[in-house]
Amino acid sequence: MATPLDLQEQEQLDELKHYWKKYGDLITWTLLLVFGALAAWNGYQYWQREQATKASALYDEVERAAQAGDTAMLERAFSDMKDRYGRTTYAQQSGLLVAKVMDEKGNIDGAKAALAWVADKASDEGYQSIAKLRLAAVLMQAKAYDEARKQLAGSFPSEFAPLVADRLGDIDVLQGKKADAVTQYSRAYKGFEAQSQYRRVVEVKLNALGVDPQAGAVSAAQAGASATGESK
Repeated sequence: MATPLDLQEQEQLDELKHYWKKYGDLITWTLLLVFGALAAWNGYQYWQREQATKASALYDEVERAAQAGDTAMLERAFSDMKDRYGRTTYAQQSGLLVAKVMDEKGNIDGAKAALAWVADKASDEGYQSIAKLRLAAVLMQAKAYDEARKQLAGSFPSEFAPLVADRLGDIDVLQGKKADAVTQYSRAYKGFEAQSQYRRVVEVKLNALGVDPQAGAVSAAQAGASATGESK
């Protein structure tokens, strides 16, 4: 004979069956999607770590070739790096290192190609900006001033603005545009922190053009002090 407790349990069981019949498929697919996404994320993280490990080993090969000055080996290693791990930071670092060695060896075309690749393919704005600045310097050596300007015409993170202005000032000097050079160097000087070593370098460049940025700062301070005294 069924007891009230048995009947209550049967009712709950029937409700559970009805609920599962109505929502079971939805629950199952939702769980599959959640666990599938987790598995995919974990797989992606594992793949990234594996890629980084392999890219690191190949970067060691790039460094060894650079230290040995073996440009043929350097080009092969960098080519492999671009083909296999082009999206990693190791590839971007490799490009900058390859360009440095090529420039030192007098291979301007090789240096330009490596820097252009980093400037175009780098996912990190910092590496991209460094590549553009160095590429502009290499183009300046080749007296390709208009091309150098093009490298500096795009957008840069704000912290690179003084460096860009300084490089533009260098181009202006080489082209005999003294007034434009003073404008760019002054912009760079104001952009660097007061204790920055680079700011002192820019100050020397301004001095060479007959401009003393320190004198301008002193005059402004004196003018402010005079105005304060008059107001009293």
